[in-house]
Formats: sequence, structure tokens, C-alpha cells
Amino acid sequence: MMFIGLTGGIGSGKTTVAQFFKALGVPVYNSDNEAKKLMETSHKVKTGIKNLLGEEAYSGQRLNKTYVSQRVFNNRPLLQKLNGIVHPAVRSHFLAWAKKQNAPYVIQEAAIIFEIGSEDFYDKIILVTAPETLRIDRIMERDPDSTPERIQARMRNQWSDSQKIALSDYIIENCDLAETESQVLQLHRSLLAEA
Repeated sequence: MMFIGLTGGIGSGKTTVAQFFKALGVPVYNSDNEAKKLMETSHKVKTGIKNLLGEEAYSGQRLNKTYVSQRVFNNRPLLQKLNGIVHPAVRSHFLAWAKKQNAPYVIQEAAIIFEIGSEDFYDKIILVTAPETLRIDRIMERDPDSTPERIQARMRNQWSDSQKIALSDYIIENCDLAETESQVLQLHRSLLAEA
């Protein structure tokens, strides 16, 4: 079974691309969703986060997202320490999940594959790209409280597309949905041939 990494900057449309793969019967693991669950259900992860950020990181059993993001967003060393707690837990969870799948390849959708240096874990990496203006529009549409400045600050925490393109096996330009779907279908066929 091949492990395919699916990545792209915020607002590039990774999840849309993932949905197209799912529709073709490909098992897809959403790292962001699973990380959020693990931050509320894994005793080890919760203890690590409380030790790093203090008890205020949780209100009851729930992660205090506002507090956590305020603490880590402009503090790269702290963000890296947080990633160091969450990402190994996500990796273990993904491997256990992958064992249960019956498919020639599985996809792990993850925003920061390159930023955390995990590109070697995958057999192939698909990068989803879109122009920055389109990405900002998409984020503001799904999160009306966002501002272009806040979105650009988040983008600066991720590598640029040009850095990622150099390390990716496949690029999907996600501007037009019909075109994106057709790129996914072509890619699916070549991945099946390879697997």
C-alpha cells in the first residue's frame, strides 16, 4: 500500500481535492480533524499540552482554541513544541488507521508536511496550489471573522508554494472545480498504475 501525502497552503483547497479522491473510493485521512480529536481525547497529548501551555489550554475537557492559538501563532518556538506533541500522536493514529484500509493507496491530508520535515514518510506527495488572492477570498468566505492581514500572518507560518513545488511529486492547480476534478481523475489513474 502506498502512502500519499496531500498538502497545500491554507485556502488552497486541499479538502476539496481530498473529497474528489474520496468520491473515487480512495481512503483519506484528515490530519487536522484527527489532531483536533486527539487534543481532546488522548490523555498523553492533553498532558503534554497542559505542561507546555498551562491548565488554561483546556476549559473542562475541551481545548481552549482561542487561548492556544493566541499563545502559539506569533511564537514559532512554542508552535514547534506544540507540533512536537501533537504530530507524533497523529502519525501513530494514521498508521493504525492505514492498517485497516483495503486499498492500493491511502491519502493523508496534512497542511504542514514540509514544515515539520515529514516528506520522506510518503511514497508520493501531491501539492494543491491556488493564487493567494483566491485563497484569501476562500478563507474569508468560510470564516467571516478573518481579515486579510490575519490570513496572511497564518500564511507566513507555512512554506511558500515555490518552496513546496520543488519537493512535490504532483501539483494540482485548484482554481476551477471541473478542471481540478479532471486533474484528480488523471492522477488517480497514474497512482493506481504505480501501486
